[in-house]
Amino acid sequence: MDRSKLYRRFRTLLIANRGEIACRVIRTARAMGLRTVAVYSEADRGAMHVALADEAVLLGPARARDSYLNVERLIEAARKTGAEAVHPGYGFLSENAEFAQACLDAGLVFVGPTAEMMTAMGSKSGSKALMEKAGVPLVPGYHGEAQDDATLSKAADKIGFPILVKASAGGGGRGMRIVRSAAELAPAIVSAKREAKAAFGDDRMLIEKYVDNPRHIEVQIIGDSHGNLLSLFERECTLQRRHQKVIEEAPSPTLNAAQRETVCAAARKAAGAVNYVGAGTIEFVSDGKDVFFIEMNTRLQVEHPVTELITGIDLVEWQLRVAFGEALPLKQDEIKLNGHAVEARVYAENPTRNFMPSVGKISTWRLPAETGGLRIDAGYREGDTVSPYYDAMLAKMIAWAPTRDVAIDRLNRGLEDSDVRGIVTNIPFLSALITHPKVRANAIDTGFIERELAALTSGAPAPGELELCAAVAAIVNDERQAAQGEAYSPLNSPWQTFGWMPVGRRQRSFAFRVGHGPELKVTLNYGSGPSTLVIGERELAFTVARKDGGFDLTLDGVKSSVAAVIDGHELYLRTRNGRFDLHWVDPFGGETEEQAGADKIAAPLPGTVVAVLAEEGAKLEKGAPILTLEVMKMEQTLRAPYAGVLKSIKCKVGDIVQEGVELAVVEASGE
Repeated sequence: MDRSKLYRRFRTLLIANRGEIACRVIRTARAMGLRTVAVYSEADRGAMHVALADEAVLLGPARARDSYLNVERLIEAARKTGAEAVHPGYGFLSENAEFAQACLDAGLVFVGPTAEMMTAMGSKSGSKALMEKAGVPLVPGYHGEAQDDATLSKAADKIGFPILVKASAGGGGRGMRIVRSAAELAPAIVSAKREAKAAFGDDRMLIEKYVDNPRHIEVQIIGDSHGNLLSLFERECTLQRRHQKVIEEAPSPTLNAAQRETVCAAARKAAGAVNYVGAGTIEFVSDGKDVFFIEMNTRLQVEHPVTELITGIDLVEWQLRVAFGEALPLKQDEIKLNGHAVEARVYAENPTRNFMPSVGKISTWRLPAETGGLRIDAGYREGDTVSPYYDAMLAKMIAWAPTRDVAIDRLNRGLEDSDVRGIVTNIPFLSALITHPKVRANAIDTGFIERELAALTSGAPAPGELELCAAVAAIVNDERQAAQGEAYSPLNSPWQTFGWMPVGRRQRSFAFRVGHGPELKVTLNYGSGPSTLVIGERELAFTVARKDGGFDLTLDGVKSSVAAVIDGHELYLRTRNGRFDLHWVDPFGGETEEQAGADKIAAPLPGTVVAVLAEEGAKLEKGAPILTLEVMKMEQTLRAPYAGVLKSIKCKVGDIVQEGVELAVVEASGE
């Protein structure tokens, strides 16, 4: 084929994606002088990537299959806007060979490998067969074409449990199940196939031996159309949950220099088997001694920034230059490793509720400035809405430093200095994770998060004097600002103190609660003379000076920086002791307890019913599965809150249900 049809100079780039990766590609493309075109669904009309691009095209309704997965509409969007090239980002159609070919057939440059390369390496089954032929070490497994239950069952028995049932197409942990016994195999295959079909349109499965206590190591590679193929060192992605990466770092703290060269050479050999062109990742699993090939991702990875920070290379720029038909600008021995980088994925999810996705409007978005070795790749802003239709990742925070310990410290400081409100995020969980002593010591495997989950999600300590005083200061400071407008400034004037009066003293009482705990009372004394706060038997003198994002609170002569967000009667505080969520008890009454508790079997978020797992009238044990929802491209199984009888099912497979809708009723057995 004439390579000029595949790779050529272009001026207008359409980004066939959304969120963080669309914003990331747009920034580099614009810096290179390219005109950028965004695409969006009806749910993303006001999204950040739409605002950043030079032009934007509406694809269709919110559901991905009607918008971001619609090949015809994407090609038409390119035609309408004069785009000459398409960057697929990651996820959606980024590893879809039919989309890559459709772009070529439409005369567009596809910023990635060819359809043939994608087919050979994008299929987990096909790539394993190719790697076996090329002599790349593989995990024992089955990756054949036969997909009937009997064949898969026979293969599982031959390999030996535990095994991993895994979608042949796609990634991100979707369509993947660990199976530890023959009895678990059939339901695992059904569930994995259903999830894979929904996410990737392909329900073919492969089976691998599950490596206990494994580490996940991957190598970034990139090739050009002139026959050059480079590896850009490796990343460690062992900290995962549900096969989804949470923390990534580069280089791997597990490998020494000799092991690093061995695994990078194996990655180049793997990519060289198909004369690979574009950016890609060769993924390996390690049992602590040997390293086995598991798959290739024929696209840019979510975690590519850690590689960029240790090499000084902009991978998106290199992708675009390869698509221009240019040769890679460096040779293998010219790529140098510098320092250490660690990345955390910031998600809209609630770690204390089994990481349930969180949707809604972002009322507060405060992330630290990108200075001092800290980088933030975001796809959202204050005022944006997180919808239930797409992946829940909001941003990535990446820290670089000369050493791993300092990089972890910088990342943790960045997380501690972040406040995102209106939705629930995993920021406190990420901070607890990266500061865990075993993570510091690199004494981890891919099951670490699940084993340590209780400790990692235990929440903040009980608020002390500093936090209760800060809560009062935040409320009164906010009230004063609202009354006086933005012109308010805490000057050295008695008129700027809380309720200052030339004579006399007054009191004001406050009560706070953490969760459903007891009320915590604070009394504010103000008027003539210094203001004080009374907690129990102690009276504390204090002053407050407002600043961006919070204030300085001086309590008995000790000044502390406090970040505060007030949303109605909910207060979110950050002090030197950590993060605290307090509810300000309504001083005029009217407090109502939440009626819907854990006993209600209701949709936690908008989603689609994909399976009903129990029949009406069935006797259920506590925790027995009742039905499965697909929410944000992941399956969520709703279970019996207690032992009892399933009185009714109020939905059927295929129903699209809204948040809070009751789906089933269980009558307690009374035991």
